[in-house]
Amino acid sequence: MTETASTITCPECGHTKTEAMPTEACVYFYECGTCGALLKPRKGDCCVFCSYGSVPCPPVQEARAGRET
Repeated sequence: MTETASTITCPECGHTKTEAMPTEACVYFYECGTCGALLKPRKGDCCVFCSYGSVPCPPVQEARAGRET
C-alpha cells in the first residue's frame, strides 16, 4: 500500500514536519517552516520527499513495489 505522508527533516536546522505527498506528482521545492531554507532534491532524487523524507514519494514507492512482484 502506498503511503501518502512523509516526515521531512531540514538538513540545515534539523526541524521535522510531516507533510502530505501528492500521489501523481513530485515536489521539487520545499521551504522549511523554521529556518526558511529552500530544499531541493539531491542529485539522483526526483523530489524533496525522496531526499529528505522518511518515506519516498508515491510514484517511487509504486515503482519499487512493481519491481518486487
